[in-house]
Amino acid sequence: MEQSQRQRKIAGIIQQDIAEVLQRAATDGGLKGTLISVSKVTITTDLSIAKVYVSIFPSKNADELLEGIKSNEPLIKHELAQRTKNQLRRVPNLIFYKDDSLDYIDGIEQSLKGSENPIEDRSLLDKRKKS
Repeated sequence: MEQSQRQRKIAGIIQQDIAEVLQRAATDGGLKGTLISVSKVTITTDLSIAKVYVSIFPSKNADELLEGIKSNEPLIKHELAQRTKNQLRRVPNLIFYKDDSLDYIDGIEQSLKGSENPIEDRSLLDKRKKS
């Protein structure tokens, strides 16, 4: 379903502010060299729930970090409320998801660079077909 202009505007505000909050928390928490970005935010039509897709690099401890983010959701929501108090009347509930699109793209690149390249060796295509 297509989002309204208001939903897109609020999603943009939330995306930018949460990215700043998470990145600052990561550097303050001693996670130097860890990049946390918010790749997408979608908001329900009643503006009560925001789905936040978080991309974490390097991804070796991404699940652990995502659990930490989920457990600190009330603190993140409070910080977001402080930042957006002049723009939003109510801050939506935040639900965090892991965005693994970078891992997916990396897997495709490794497949193409690796020894099993289906473009060069057509016999591999039968093995990769979904049944």
